[in-house]
Amino acid sequence: MYTRILVPLEHSDYDDAIIAHVRELALLCQASLVIIHVADGWAARNQQQLVLRESKEMKDDRAYIESVSDSLEAAGLEVESVLAGGDPASEIAAAVVREKCDLVAMSTHGHKGVQDLLRGSVANDVRHRTTVPVLMVRGAARHA
Repeated sequence: MYTRILVPLEHSDYDDAIIAHVRELALLCQASLVIIHVADGWAARNQQQLVLRESKEMKDDRAYIESVSDSLEAAGLEVESVLAGGDPASEIAAAVVREKCDLVAMSTHGHKGVQDLLRGSVANDVRHRTTVPVLMVRGAARHA
């Protein structure tokens, strides 16, 4: 069914839902995973043009996706991790092509109406920018 799944993570509680879901899906399909996080702070957006070093935020993001990748590998999956910088929807759509993925699996916040207009929806933008299927799983914030 699917052979290579791109999993965009935002480094938040909302990632838990898609990680759990994609772990089972990848095992079932015997698919490899590409975990991607798109850092979108000022340093991340300008790193290449200005030849900047990774910011603390980017280092933390890299450690996070590598930790997630390690836990998925421990479950028996083939996993790569990618840290990108810039506009999340554009970088995710580009990664689909570059990494030869046949599915994007991502969590959503479940905003409605005005919230999507105010905050935008990366998932919706990705859905419009790529030709591969996009699986969206509604995430939730952890409770203390």
